[in-house]
Amino acid sequence: MEDREPPTDSGAMRADETPGLMQTLFVLGPLAAFFIAFKLAGIYVATAVLMAAMAIVLAIDYLRGRRIPPLHAVSAALIFVLGAATLLLHDERFIKWKPTVFLWLLGFVFLASTWIGERPFAQRLLSGALGEETSLPRKRWVALNFAWVVFYFALGAANLFVAFRVSTDAWVVFKMFGLTGATFVFVLLQSVWLVKAGKVPARG
Repeated sequence: MEDREPPTDSGAMRADETPGLMQTLFVLGPLAAFFIAFKLAGIYVATAVLMAAMAIVLAIDYLRGRRIPPLHAVSAALIFVLGAATLLLHDERFIKWKPTVFLWLLGFVFLASTWIGERPFAQRLLSGALGEETSLPRKRWVALNFAWVVFYFALGAANLFVAFRVSTDAWVVFKMFGLTGATFVFVLLQSVWLVKAGKVPARG
């Protein structure tokens, strides 16, 4: 969640069935490893550490469920390809593109889910987090889903702006805290809106 991932509906274990601590480690572990390695040894060592961390995540995925979640696979593929280009060409611009490419891919997935599948992706994400008692008309879920599309495209654009307009040090901080924090706040605001709208019972 270096770039934070929404849950998927397929597979032996769905994201909303994964223990919270384990899922958090999957999302934040590689990102934290990248951040620490950057502070200690610079962007190229950090890129290699990120690639190794993602390989470990994929191995754990496979050992736990004999499968690799699609979003983990996509994120890892981007890291391996862009990370390899970064190291072989000694050009940090490639790894800086990774969050944007991943976020924009997610934006397209959310957009496509409006017409493909039984439920928009936002409904799958928030219903899993808040409980199946969540009840909204489809048009409201579609509107929330479109908000995710706009959010992901805006966040991807923000990553490009920071990556190529400020220092690499500032970009790494933004990658660690800005992208993750923005996603957390966005999910929290949507969840609070659902609760206050009276559609989801407050958990006591």
